[in-house]
Amino acid sequence: MRSHKSDQSGGRPRSTVRQSLRVLVLLFAMVAGTLPWTGAAQAHGTIINPASRAYQCWKTWGNQHTNPAMQQQDPMCWRAFQANPDTMWNWMSQLRDGLGGQYEARTPDGQLCSNALSRNDAVNQPGAWKATTVGRSFTVQLYDQASHGADYFRVYVTKPGFNPATQKVGWGNLDLITTTGRYAPAQNISFNVSVSGRTGSHVLFVIWRASHLDQTYMWCSDINIT
Repeated sequence: MRSHKSDQSGGRPRSTVRQSLRVLVLLFAMVAGTLPWTGAAQAHGTIINPASRAYQCWKTWGNQHTNPAMQQQDPMCWRAFQANPDTMWNWMSQLRDGLGGQYEARTPDGQLCSNALSRNDAVNQPGAWKATTVGRSFTVQLYDQASHGADYFRVYVTKPGFNPATQKVGWGNLDLITTTGRYAPAQNISFNVSVSGRTGSHVLFVIWRASHLDQTYMWCSDINIT
């Protein structure tokens, strides 16, 4: 019978080491199988220009989210990170399934910016959100990691007199300004909008109906119209 040889340092036999490694690999696979899957089905996108609230916070502070300067320099992002950092880390996954186009009926006033997702409620809160300066006509840009395309986008802007520093966004605060056609799958999609008749601080609200499934995304982007 062939004996098991130990290594030169007097450690365990090689067959024992190999068996231990197989056990570790099996245990890792079992643990991995219990973790939530966050693959392509959840990897979508957001409006990157004018930046949606969660994306703006992630882009500005993602690499320094523990920086105490955020509390003074960008208080709304600081509050959002305190409430739930996952809102920013998963800026590409603000979706709901199966709405069937019933956006107003199934999205309460004051919850539009979070797409009625309680985990993202921080982005519903009024305050001094950082705004993108735009003219009365500008281009909206979507970045979609998974290139699912769009059945359409519906684009709204807050009515004259709305104050994003003190008011949550509700359906009665919005005017529909654009409904687009379909877009083929692509990572980058852009379209033009006009917000004539308004100046100063407003909120741009965008609904994206993705093409591959009945998946709906909603976001708020803060804008300063000049």
